[in-house]
Amino acid sequence: MENILNQGGGLLPVAPVVEFKNVSKIFNMGTSLEFKALDGLNFRIEDLPRRGELITILGPSGCGKSTMLNLLAGFHGVYPQTTGEIFVRGQNIKGPGKDRGMVFQKYSSFPHMTVLENVSFGLKINKAEMKLSDAEIRDMAMDWVGKVGLAGHEHKYPCQLSGGQQQRVAIARSLALKPRILLMDEPFSALDEPTRLEMQRLLVELWYSHEATVFLVTHSIAEAVYLGDRVWLFSKAPGKIVKEFNDLPLPAQGESPIKRQKEPSFQAIVDEVAEEFMKIQKSKKE
Repeated sequence: MENILNQGGGLLPVAPVVEFKNVSKIFNMGTSLEFKALDGLNFRIEDLPRRGELITILGPSGCGKSTMLNLLAGFHGVYPQTTGEIFVRGQNIKGPGKDRGMVFQKYSSFPHMTVLENVSFGLKINKAEMKLSDAEIRDMAMDWVGKVGLAGHEHKYPCQLSGGQQQRVAIARSLALKPRILLMDEPFSALDEPTRLEMQRLLVELWYSHEATVFLVTHSIAEAVYLGDRVWLFSKAPGKIVKEFNDLPLPAQGESPIKRQKEPSFQAIVDEVAEEFMKIQKSKKE
């Protein structure tokens, strides 16, 4: 556990940003459709002041990666866990909260709302708690519309946007609430390769400025290595972390993802991760 100095110069413990203790999740328990998605999932993410971490997650299909994100988000239908404990900043979660934002694979904007209305939605719901005026909500939403490169498109509806633009709306809507934890479930998998690379660059820029802890599930090994401070490999279901690659070189602000991903040193890491991933794919199901 990290420590901080109090006013008297002593050290005070700081709770981890996220901690899973022996977490399992069983769906349809006691029926013929019973399925154990997670088993014995343990990890802790320490608070890194003025930085945060970006953790990417790889694993076979159906290994519980999305289940882990949904448990952490506190979403009904998945939450609560079957066994174990989940903490955010030292507190048991009790459901969804604005401290945790979620970006899904499928574009999740409200089709009847404009870009600006979509980005404003969460701010309006939390207006009283955040003590925001209507003018402040509009200013904050417009600021995020600009940050994700959609200035000039704020009055368009989702059907008038490309896939990449729609995902920018989802990211802006999540980050407008300033969550300290951002959960991303294959957010770029439906995009064409040039758009996907551009979204990777955007995410790096926003991560550096927002200083959040990010969990990103992906099926792209190159994407995982490029974006991740560390990469987790999940076992086949029931899922758990069986391999971690850490101390990975961080992408620089403003750099070209495609240029970095062509470098021999980068490809060597990708090959190492791919080799371990293939071992998991070939292993017998537990």
